[in-house]
Amino acid sequence: MSMSDPLGDMLTRIRNAQRSNHTSCVAPGSRLRANVLDVLKREGYIRGFSSEELRPGVSQLRIELKYNEGQPVIKEITRISRPGRRVYSKIKELPRVYSGLGVSILSTPRGVMSDQEARAANVGGEVLCRVF
Repeated sequence: MSMSDPLGDMLTRIRNAQRSNHTSCVAPGSRLRANVLDVLKREGYIRGFSSEELRPGVSQLRIELKYNEGQPVIKEITRISRPGRRVYSKIKELPRVYSGLGVSILSTPRGVMSDQEARAANVGGEVLCRVF
């Protein structure tokens, strides 16, 4: 069965694994998901991730979750732009998550990046998700 929102599925897997205090979780692999995980790693929300090839053409992402004093580092992770309602933002209208304490992840013409990186590059795009 195909998924209508693969990125939303990965975010839900991360959310559920952290609520259950798992050290890692797995999600089906794709380039977009790997790019989003790369931004989460750069911003310090996850320890890391690795791609495992199950069979030719089918990969799986293993995500190492991060905890601080027993509490998950990710307090909130929500999908903003969904398949039924795409949300785009200009550079001047980029949302600030909790006054800059959180991060919005955007898909821009220059690749997937955080809102701070997008402001520095002066480029807008599709707001994929919000992390705090």
